[in-house]
Amino acid sequence: MRATAQDPRFYSYSLPASAIAASILKFQQPNFTRLRLSWGLSSKAKPPVTMGAKKENSDDEMDEKVKKYLRGDAANLEGVKDKKLKGQLAVREDLYGKSAKTAAKIEKWLLPSEGGYLEAEGIEKTWRIKQESIAREVDILSSRNQYDIVLPELGPYTLDFTSNGRYMAAAGRKGHLAIVDMKTLNLIKEIQVRETVRDVAYLHNELFFAAAQKKYTYIYNREGTELHCLKEHGPVLRLQFLKNHFLLASINKFGQLRYQDVTMGEMIGNFRTGLGRTDVMQVNPFNGVVALGHSSGTVTMWKPTSSVPLVKMLCHPGPVSSLAFHPNGHLMATSGRENKIKIWDLRKFEVIQTLPCHAKTLNFSQKGLLAAGTGSFIQILADFSGSQNYSSYMTHSMAKGYQVGKVLFRPYEDILGIGHSMGWSSILIPGSGEPNFDSWVANPFETSKQRREKEVHSLLDKLPPETIMLDPTKVGTVRVPQKKEKPTKKDIEAEMEAAIETAKDTEFKKKTKGRNKPSKRATKRREMIDKAKRPFLEQQTQEHETSRKKQKTNPETEMPKSLQRFVRQKAT
Repeated sequence: MRATAQDPRFYSYSLPASAIAASILKFQQPNFTRLRLSWGLSSKAKPPVTMGAKKENSDDEMDEKVKKYLRGDAANLEGVKDKKLKGQLAVREDLYGKSAKTAAKIEKWLLPSEGGYLEAEGIEKTWRIKQESIAREVDILSSRNQYDIVLPELGPYTLDFTSNGRYMAAAGRKGHLAIVDMKTLNLIKEIQVRETVRDVAYLHNELFFAAAQKKYTYIYNREGTELHCLKEHGPVLRLQFLKNHFLLASINKFGQLRYQDVTMGEMIGNFRTGLGRTDVMQVNPFNGVVALGHSSGTVTMWKPTSSVPLVKMLCHPGPVSSLAFHPNGHLMATSGRENKIKIWDLRKFEVIQTLPCHAKTLNFSQKGLLAAGTGSFIQILADFSGSQNYSSYMTHSMAKGYQVGKVLFRPYEDILGIGHSMGWSSILIPGSGEPNFDSWVANPFETSKQRREKEVHSLLDKLPPETIMLDPTKVGTVRVPQKKEKPTKKDIEAEMEAAIETAKDTEFKKKTKGRNKPSKRATKRREMIDKAKRPFLEQQTQEHETSRKKQKTNPETEMPKSLQRFVRQKAT
């Protein structure tokens, strides 16, 4: 049997008949090329494809791409009677068609790779395919990303990746910190801090990372040198970094949420949640809002400029064990102790799906896959139809005795990192990573010079904390005019004094002899002051009358509450 290749970037080689009959594996490679493996029950060679057939296939592919960029169906111009309007609409529709064709042609160069996935045929199920079956069919570079690092004396471990997915920071509860280059799988640096480490988080690039240790939070550089000790944060349980705002958010074991600007060292916010201790914390990548899951089953959402939560929603009847945000920011997944995972639509704050399974840790991939880990079992949920209906896509069982603590998808790769009680592991999840990267946003192959340039640009583009809100699309829009508030007594007095001063400072024209006497000028000035006072005095009189009318209340309100029910009601 032979694998087909319609693209020169595909690898083509012979494969033995696989135990997974009638299934197709489409897998995105780490070096951003795509590999298609197809199995069949017959080993007969396929007939050669003619040039005409190739042209038809390319035309069909182009039509599908054009449909993706069109703005819906074209307008029906037959019913338009105005010739001028009909001509203008026809020109506009032609322009839309040309722009869609141009975008489809450019897509070939801007988006050279396509996302892979597992596709089953017949009665086969994708969640039955094991990691061993995938490892036998992928190339050598991909198979290197399946490994299991066993360090039982230093676990359990937690992980964090840089935004471009190139580097990984691993932290063991017993004080082990390690930095790994994921492209070459080389250990860059490891240190032993000799105290408890609860969490680790990268800052704006791979040169700095923060570790939540027993008493304080420390910031280290890539060489393992301690740079800062953040004593104000206290004994931190979870760390999150807001890369667009350069804010380090932390929640400590006393339930205090803190925001610190890592560029200036200033403490931006310090709030008491009032809902007790929690170690469930996640940042919405869409708007920068921090979400906390509490033992009462509620999820609260915070911003650094507000001492009260923006949203407080009851998600589960028991404690919230984990939560995760979709990359588009509109979906949130939460898991509770009642063995249920709920998918929420944050635009309406409604549950759109409930799944009967427990999860100690949750994480969304760049393409929307949801990983849920509990015990020694990991389940991957997918929604390829786009209907927000998640179903089982892949499963993976760890070795007996492993307790999964954290699952985290590696950006721009089809790889899932797993931190567990015996170390950390990595498995292949086809279709999880974004196949095309923007070098201006995150470049896995960036040089030191590019990193410096990016750091300067990101500091210049740093967003202030005030831009964190539930709907960031409101930033830059005009505020809707609101009703004017009633001015206070001090404001009215200040306005009246300002009007009197303006009247006193008025200069009069010099007139003829006899009409410019000081007495007449004083009288005229007095009249102008009275005229300036009149609207304020009239307003005070009107307010006094309205207050007197309100004082004339009915007998029901004059009597005590205990006797009001005995008052005779007036006939209506």
